[in-house]
Amino acid sequence: MLEIFLETLPFFGLIGLGYSAGRTGFFGAEATAYLTKFVFYFALSAMLFRFAANLSLGEVLNWRLVGAYLWATALVYAVAMLVAFLRRLDTPTAAVEAQCAAIGNTGFLGVPMLTLLLGPDAIGPIMLVLAVDLIVFSSLIVILVTGARDGRMSVRILGTVGLGLLKNPMIVAISLGFLWSAAGVPIPGPANDFLALLGAAATPGALFAIGASLASKSAERVSIAVWLSFAKLVLHPAAVALAVFVLFPVDAYSAGVVTAAAALPVAGNVYILAQHYGVAPQRVSAAILISTAASILTVTWIIAQLPG
Repeated sequence: MLEIFLETLPFFGLIGLGYSAGRTGFFGAEATAYLTKFVFYFALSAMLFRFAANLSLGEVLNWRLVGAYLWATALVYAVAMLVAFLRRLDTPTAAVEAQCAAIGNTGFLGVPMLTLLLGPDAIGPIMLVLAVDLIVFSSLIVILVTGARDGRMSVRILGTVGLGLLKNPMIVAISLGFLWSAAGVPIPGPANDFLALLGAAATPGALFAIGASLASKSAERVSIAVWLSFAKLVLHPAAVALAVFVLFPVDAYSAGVVTAAAALPVAGNVYILAQHYGVAPQRVSAAILISTAASILTVTWIIAQLPG
């Protein structure tokens, strides 16, 4: 475990550096927002497109793995919503808490960190996890929150969901990458070098941006944030491990990758959604802060337990 901890330490060190820059005011909220945009729309998209363009969709797409991860994530999502309803929370707030409990920072933290720690073959399972999170659960929270407020489902809600997916650069980059791969045409040398150079900025940029954004987070509603962090860092990877190793077993390597991905802390885009809809942004903020700090140990421990 010490060896894995030392390997993960530089990644969390970059998060810590960003956090320090944010707390001291050297890197303000506006600078953090622009860095996040650069990573989200350019660097990470270039990395994902290049990865997908050099993969074969037929080799990567594993419906059993998708089904197992979807089942486990939906289970944790449902548990978190049940706990929220038992506390007499409304549907929008319950949906936001469930999103905290089940959706990890796969894009900004998982893609750069796990591909380096677990090897380049990890990118296929990671992209499947990212696709399920973005397509299924990011759509689900919009449907639950908007539907609860409108009192009914409508074509407008489905249109909002569809437009959101089409405008998400990670989904666009992965889709275009697989289309390029299906065409069977290699990426021209200069273009490949350009994408590699731009994509290389994703890892340090994303980690620094995570830390800088955490500097503006507060630890209010700590007891709830601790529960949500426990659900994300313990219940979610446990459910995924049960699904991919026992109930719907897949190959050990892919199972280990998706389990490690499930162990990632609460995703930053949950806060963006909570703030956009005006639903419990403080508890989401605290859950992101606590889960990210605790994940230094929990992610290390889970990766250390993986076979091979």
